[in-house]
Amino acid sequence: MRILSVFGTRPEAIKMAPIVRALRAAPGVESRVCVTGQHRQMLDETLAIFDLRPDDDLDIMTGGQTLADISARVLTGLDPIMRSYRPDFVLVQGDTATSTAAALSAFFNRSRVGHVEAGLRTGDMASPWPEEANRRVTAVVTDRHYAPTEKARRALLAEGYPGSSILVTGNSVIDALLLVAEDVTAPGPQRRALEERFSWLTPGKRLVLVTGHRRESFGDGFIRICQALRALSAREDVQIVYPVHLNPNVRQPVFDILSGIENIHLIEPQDYRSFVYLMTRASLILTDSGGVQEEAPALGKPVLVMRDTSERMEAIEAGVARLVSTDPDAIVAHVHDLLDDRRRYAAMAQGANPFGDGAAAERIVEDLMICCGHPAALRPAIRRERLMAAVAV
Repeated sequence: MRILSVFGTRPEAIKMAPIVRALRAAPGVESRVCVTGQHRQMLDETLAIFDLRPDDDLDIMTGGQTLADISARVLTGLDPIMRSYRPDFVLVQGDTATSTAAALSAFFNRSRVGHVEAGLRTGDMASPWPEEANRRVTAVVTDRHYAPTEKARRALLAEGYPGSSILVTGNSVIDALLLVAEDVTAPGPQRRALEERFSWLTPGKRLVLVTGHRRESFGDGFIRICQALRALSAREDVQIVYPVHLNPNVRQPVFDILSGIENIHLIEPQDYRSFVYLMTRASLILTDSGGVQEEAPALGKPVLVMRDTSERMEAIEAGVARLVSTDPDAIVAHVHDLLDDRRRYAAMAQGANPFGDGAAAERIVEDLMICCGHPAALRPAIRRERLMAAVAV
């Protein structure tokens, strides 16, 4: 049973790491990992944290690369690997140019495709862009849709994909998060090292953690976000920490508008362990990231989503996240509301996490083994009992 896992960005690596580790531990499974290097530095740091060593590295990243550049390099780089390895399944994750190009490469080479985190939709092809289109294109050539939630499963059914091809698994990011969160919160050398690294944080001030990188916010969107953060910095009881994405379209407005403000800390992108530590320290998180929308509720942290749409409406419907757009007045008003009203803050912080129980990787690997007729797969009756537990996620 040959499984090829392909990913290229830090979020993909985080969400694929538990699955690759589970494949590595499964008997009679030959697991191979190919990274594309769509993100280089942030990807390598994540691989090290999860002790993942790729078998193949396409190393496609170049300065100023376009979506067309990424897609073309992934397709041409993967083709000889597909033809020589001939995997039974190719696993891709999420909504990146890497995932879509890898799925197409698998299809061109007659390998089956497993799509991790399938079925997320906003219904708006321009938001998030190009991720909404990437997910839909990937779905067309997917054989096994690993939907993180029941809502994602229903979205796939509405598009005509057969129910027999869809499995609700929970989101593997929760698997990864719980593993790392235990590491950074338990007494020991890792926690001590992180406390020393971030000793400049002021204990008496509430930490507002910010992330932002979405392409649809380039330009005016990031200017508005920065205006909101500058206004929030007037609060003496908060400290704003913003690990700034490496993309120049993000860095230029952020540093132009926010540099030199006393209680705004603009820091470099953090490795995943450090970022999880910052999330555990945060009172409130502002983000446009899909992964953070999933992770923060599992840590009991309210999230304000700085986007016009979200393909993760489960968090908003559960009351653990709010969709606030990039409008400065809206962002500022919602931050004040949560920081000044203890009851509303508690309602969000204590809400249920809708994204899983930390066993997504186990369910995905088990399903792959069954689909490949692996002799170590669970008997069908046991499988049904185990997998149905995911439907309630």
